[in-house]
Amino acid sequence: MLKKILCTLFAAFNLICFDLNLVFSANFNIDFAPSCEALYLYNLDTDTVVYDKNGEKKMYPASITKIMTYIIVAEHIKDFDNTKITVKKELMDSLLGTGSSVSGFKANDVLSVMQLLHCLMIKSGNDAALVLADYVGNGQISNFIEMMNNKAKDLGCSGTHFVNPHGFHDDDHYTTAKDLVTITKYAMEIPNFMEICSSPTSYIMGQDKYPLVTTNSMIDQARGGKYYYQYARGIKTGHTDEAGWCLVSSAVYNGYSYLCVALGAPIKDTSGNKINNNYAMLDSKSIYKWAFTNLELKPILKKTDPLCEVKLNLTTNKDSILLHPADDYSALLPKKVNTTSIDIKIEKPESIDAPIKVGQKIGTAILSYANKEISRIDLISAEDVDRNIILYIIKCMTDITSSIWFKLALVLAIILILTYIFLLASYNKKARRKRAKIRKRYK
Repeated sequence: MLKKILCTLFAAFNLICFDLNLVFSANFNIDFAPSCEALYLYNLDTDTVVYDKNGEKKMYPASITKIMTYIIVAEHIKDFDNTKITVKKELMDSLLGTGSSVSGFKANDVLSVMQLLHCLMIKSGNDAALVLADYVGNGQISNFIEMMNNKAKDLGCSGTHFVNPHGFHDDDHYTTAKDLVTITKYAMEIPNFMEICSSPTSYIMGQDKYPLVTTNSMIDQARGGKYYYQYARGIKTGHTDEAGWCLVSSAVYNGYSYLCVALGAPIKDTSGNKINNNYAMLDSKSIYKWAFTNLELKPILKKTDPLCEVKLNLTTNKDSILLHPADDYSALLPKKVNTTSIDIKIEKPESIDAPIKVGQKIGTAILSYANKEISRIDLISAEDVDRNIILYIIKCMTDITSSIWFKLALVLAIILILTYIFLLASYNKKARRKRAKIRKRYK
């Protein structure tokens, strides 16, 4: 029974582990030295971390915070167009003298959630963040911040903590490049998110009013200058003295999709002089160009090709079974690299008991490149194998007789039998003495 329980728990653990959306790291060598404190490039097609510089280092996100703000708003308000919010004067007053980026609306203006989300993501308005947070938090921005932190926890972002909805600096308001990939990937699946944050200009406030112009020069062909990159899509800029220049962006070209997080680009040089270049954008642009030029998806495994075999027990039909990859697998690799450079390590049992079903996971293939793991592939059976009932009964009996519990029970039984024999012998001896005394008395 204990063995069955342990086997069940182990099987459940494996099922849980291999159902997870696992992310693997290749972390290739790029052809430039990044200026950002943290730079993280993620391939969306293969869930592969292509480059990681300080991806788990605690960093200040500045206005990149607003990606999470958008998530919370979207999960609590379903009708963006018809939900109207009146701008509170006290919220606008709270930003006076802070140097915050604002959208330009005023107290008592009535705006739709859709308008406010455009202000939030395109203009990077701290005012829009406060108005939305106050509304969703039922008049308590602290409620909204709690939702932000709970969502980060739910997404598995252990290196993230928020204290406001807009990203204005606080020492206790931080995240990591790795966590921002997780948060942004989630946001990218929310309706309207990519459409809004990829818009260089929006007239959603009204054709007769001021346009909202993006803070992201990478997507602004008219004003982006050297930062403009034609394949960039969104997503959010950030900037404070403490955070430096920050950017989360994506890029799509020739069938490949990437997500890049650039944090902590310097604002001043070592002498304290202002740096005119936004290296969060320049690093992002450079690493996109490198990835699109140097990497390609190469076929590594075919599910029709067996990788190994495992010895079979409890069957007379055959001695072993071949294991195949569960699916075809391709890896993102430098174009000049041959697929023979991929190392494949097989993890499998020495043997396995029948019955076996088609598609049953039996082992794992661990793929590595340049001594770094890039993926784990399930190895499965491609055929059914029946169990021989006689061999199974014999095994069960063997398992029972060889188990520690059986041996303990046998020892205990022997002890009880010997004790019974000893007690019975003692009783009989006493009985004989008693009968002898009685016979002697009546002689």
